[in-house]
Amino acid sequence: MNHIFYFARARLAKVMRRTSKTLAFCLAFVFAYPAFQGMAQPGKGYTRYVNPFIGTAPLTDSAILGYKLPEGWRSWAGLVYPGSALPNAMVQLSPITEFGSGAGYEYEDSVIHAFTHTNKGHWNLCNIPVLPVSGKADGQRAFGSRFSHKKESASPGYYQVFLEDYRINVKLTSTLRCGVHLYDFQSDKDRNILFDLSKGNDRVRRWKIAQAGANAVQGYQDVGEYTVYFYAQSSAPITELKTVDEGGKWGYSIARLTNGKTPVTLKVGLSFVSMENARENLAREVGTQSFEQVRQQGLRTWEAFLSKIEVSGGTEKQKEMFYSSLYRAVLWPALRSDVNGEYTDARGKVVKGDFSYYTVPSLWDTYRNKLVLLSIVSPRVTVDVIRSLIDMGDKTGFIPTFFHGDHAASFIAGSYMRGLRNFDVKNAYRLLLKNATVEGGTRPFISEYMSKGYISEPDIANPHVETKAKAGVSKTLEYAYDDYCVALLARELGDTANYRQFMQRSKNYRNVFDPGTRFMRGRLENGNWVKNFDPQYPYYEYMYREANAWQVSFFAPHDMTGLISLYGGPRKFESKLDSLFSVPWNPQHIARNVETMVGQYCHGNQPDHEAPFAYYFIGKPEKSQKMVDYILNNLYGLGEQGLALCGMDDAGEMSSWYVFSALGLYPYVAADPQYLVTVPLFKEVKWKLDNGKTLSIKRPGDGRDLKTIRVSGREQEGYFVPHDLFNRGGSVEILTTGR
Repeated sequence: MNHIFYFARARLAKVMRRTSKTLAFCLAFVFAYPAFQGMAQPGKGYTRYVNPFIGTAPLTDSAILGYKLPEGWRSWAGLVYPGSALPNAMVQLSPITEFGSGAGYEYEDSVIHAFTHTNKGHWNLCNIPVLPVSGKADGQRAFGSRFSHKKESASPGYYQVFLEDYRINVKLTSTLRCGVHLYDFQSDKDRNILFDLSKGNDRVRRWKIAQAGANAVQGYQDVGEYTVYFYAQSSAPITELKTVDEGGKWGYSIARLTNGKTPVTLKVGLSFVSMENARENLAREVGTQSFEQVRQQGLRTWEAFLSKIEVSGGTEKQKEMFYSSLYRAVLWPALRSDVNGEYTDARGKVVKGDFSYYTVPSLWDTYRNKLVLLSIVSPRVTVDVIRSLIDMGDKTGFIPTFFHGDHAASFIAGSYMRGLRNFDVKNAYRLLLKNATVEGGTRPFISEYMSKGYISEPDIANPHVETKAKAGVSKTLEYAYDDYCVALLARELGDTANYRQFMQRSKNYRNVFDPGTRFMRGRLENGNWVKNFDPQYPYYEYMYREANAWQVSFFAPHDMTGLISLYGGPRKFESKLDSLFSVPWNPQHIARNVETMVGQYCHGNQPDHEAPFAYYFIGKPEKSQKMVDYILNNLYGLGEQGLALCGMDDAGEMSSWYVFSALGLYPYVAADPQYLVTVPLFKEVKWKLDNGKTLSIKRPGDGRDLKTIRVSGREQEGYFVPHDLFNRGGSVEILTTGR
């Protein structure tokens, strides 16, 4: 992917007609600055391994997906963006090839419609669309330009593309709250900037723009759930701001610039509070800095972050996938407070805080691993995310969830158990107790769960993938795990009565286990089993949330001993687990995000991501390792160019699974301060801790079957190592045999 784009070649051809001295200087410039290269900077730090395009390409192989894509479908694989962002920033400045798609950018597309300033990869955001346009722009209804991947590049904190139709080379970089654009127009006349404010991945209710001096415009997009404000400053004077149907569904504005040959820098400050704050964010974070100065600042930020984990001994592809995954793991949740400390709270009020305010994390997906990773690599951000959740809970009465379950319990309890203390844990605990006991809040059907020990389903004669119901089995399993997390906090805070109660509730997963079929199965209100039951058939929310019975039937990470006993002991559990990975997927069973199958196991979605590690609990780590190795080596970086992922990255969960598994430590129970030891991909890992100490993970042999674990020179009993290693440093040596 080390493309040298057309514009660089054209400039170089001109230079070759000049003196050899000038040629030497320009050649040095071209190869010194990665704007004239692809994504990598050969020999330059850790960012050279990051490929932001991984995850943007479609997954089309039916043998991997498990089914043939229906006509017109694009698999929900990756759904990531290649643009510029810093860790957990407010701004994600990225190209849009299709509004309404997962992250706005799809690698197979050939037209760029805009560059937007927010992104997540969940069919939302993509705010403040901007596009440089050359030529006469009067009377147009649609804007966009063809582009080629040969003239496109990206690296952490940077994106570049040549717009073929407009003959403009575009470069993007960003700070926490600002985006910086650099437009090199090949024509010195008819230079325009489009503000396409009626568009976004969230439906825009109202929008407004106005000129704010000779070189600036300001405005907002109101999407109902939030309003995002901007202040944009152009290096070239704006001669006219022409607006068509202001605030309307198809409206837009064109800023006409003065003629000139000098590239145009557009600096855009964002705020979710006010235009004044957007302007202040821009002044304080960018000010008079040049594009290159901002870009280099972002590069230093990413180098400092990525260098926290140094790996050696793997292949170049493994290093690329590892650092690309580590990069992708920390883009969300996103900052929402301004440089002056103000933010818009859950009630829509502007308040000023003494912490950085963040969005709700993608808790259903990322509690499993990504939020654990965040607590290790970015403890200050993690604490502020928790404080943000508590603030939301104080304002609304409940700590929020994301999509399903109540996994703020896992995130907050796990962070506290790992030693993060700079938040009001007693208030967090009070709110989590309310989540777990009061109807009408975070946990739907909690009254039924408390009275029956499970959540029932209606008996539907012919259920299908999109049948609407309670997802009662998945809720019961997840609430039981969340109860375990609440119990941990109760124990830590000395609340013995609630500790006992919630530990008892954490066994409720047993109530949806059908011993006759040995599956987690839906129950009716009267306690009978749902009659129409096919364990291979996937549902979005009938009995199961985005899963089938196979994929949820191994989920009780907090009580694996109890789960194994339900199956009749280790031998029968092993047999059932073997079947999970070997019973063929029925290609007629099509649920869009239940994809990338290994037997019935689905790595393209999250509900069964713990299952490959389950063999450890019957003393067969080698069987887990075989499956983990298969996933690491075959289900990431797919396709001819290695740019497809096996499923949605889901705000970093898929990436974090790779990071932990590649390093040889996995947070099997996200709330417990310990890690399951697996065999790392790399010979040696050096994890540089914030306190100046180092945790090293070594694999001296070439085998892939785990034999012995040594912690700081001493042989370890069992398969888990404590989180305290991330406080005091030390070494984990993994001795292997076999493959």
